[in-house]
Amino acid sequence: MMTSFLARKRKSRTARKHRSRWQRFWRITAALLLFFIATSCLSVLLLRWIPPVTTAFMCYRHYQDFQENRPFTRIDFSWTSLDRISPQMAKAVIAAEDQRFLRHRGFDFDAMLTAVDDYFEQGRLRGASTITQQVAKNLFLVPAKSFLRKIVEAWFTVLIESMWSKRRIIEVYLNIAEFGDHLFGVEQASRRYFGIPADRLNARQAALLAATLPNPGKFHADRPSSYLRQRQGWILAQMTRLPRRYYASLFAQNQ
Repeated sequence: MMTSFLARKRKSRTARKHRSRWQRFWRITAALLLFFIATSCLSVLLLRWIPPVTTAFMCYRHYQDFQENRPFTRIDFSWTSLDRISPQMAKAVIAAEDQRFLRHRGFDFDAMLTAVDDYFEQGRLRGASTITQQVAKNLFLVPAKSFLRKIVEAWFTVLIESMWSKRRIIEVYLNIAEFGDHLFGVEQASRRYFGIPADRLNARQAALLAATLPNPGKFHADRPSSYLRQRQGWILAQMTRLPRRYYASLFAQNQ
């Protein structure tokens, strides 16, 4: 009986240790989750007014240089407010990347369903990310394919749409989008490719820059391929199809 009593006591002690470990695990998990929620909310709130000095994607470019044993290359980036960027540039990226930008709340479910249909019909999956989602990815995340990353991206997308105006979203997007190797932001892209500041871009120049955005490592505004020229023409046509009133709220302070 004594042996049986001692065995039960040991089992009870082991069970308490397991419960204690799981309780500690869940307390730590809850604390980390609360910390993430608080810091992400604060970060997005501050960036509503403060220009970002860098992004996760820019840092990732440096990490790639290190991984591939390439010499350190400075990121070519400078912040420019939206009222010093040609309205044609904002129109071009909206026409090219997200024509429902001013109507949706961060997620274009129609585009997602169309992308899925195209995948099943043609076997090719195209991107359906909105401009807001791209801002969330470039600002806070690095390239990776995982379910957890998609959840985090969705979380930041919701925060950005909740805390920022559409004007602020497009302003940040134009400043952190990649337009070439270690080249970020429309101001530096405009100066490198056309020798002019961003506020002097015309529709054709803006459409050409927007045409490179799906793959700025492959497409070059200073050496446009025939495909890039075709895409530029398509973007110009889309820009004229979107009515002037569609952009009215976005450019109210520019005009």
